[in-house]
Amino acid sequence: MSVKTLQELFIHELSDIYSAEKQLTRALPKMARAATHPELIAAFESHLEETRTQVERIDQIVEAAGLSLKRIKCAAMEGLVEEGKDVIDGVDQGPVRDAALIAAAQKVEHYEIASYGTLCALARLLKFPAIEKLLQETLAEEKNADQKLTALATTAVNEEALEAA
Repeated sequence: MSVKTLQELFIHELSDIYSAEKQLTRALPKMARAATHPELIAAFESHLEETRTQVERIDQIVEAAGLSLKRIKCAAMEGLVEEGKDVIDGVDQGPVRDAALIAAAQKVEHYEIASYGTLCALARLLKFPAIEKLLQETLAEEKNADQKLTALATTAVNEEALEAA
């Protein structure tokens, strides 16, 4: 990674999260198929659509600002997706797997929240108010997705996993 200016850092971070979101669009359908709780399946399917919109939003940012993204692969998301795959492969279908899928998904959400928070701060410093507004939309969506997963875990899935043991 060769970054010398704040704008180069912004482009690098935007490129990284773009890769992360693209990887997530491939992982979420697998997570939805692996889940059994109807609300969890719906949450994964809903977040897939939201993620596709977020990818489009990044495309919009790049076009509006005349930026050129770097062709990089987000190693962090690659690892998080691999953890989700390990859950699917290593935990029997049912409530315990659903609880593990929520844990894996929340790790993803927390990574995205950190990434978009950083991008918002950089956009603010670089005086990109329109870009910051778009990034804030995505940050709010990621926080909301995390809250939904927490609510699902604490009101249903974790209790069902405990009873299944």
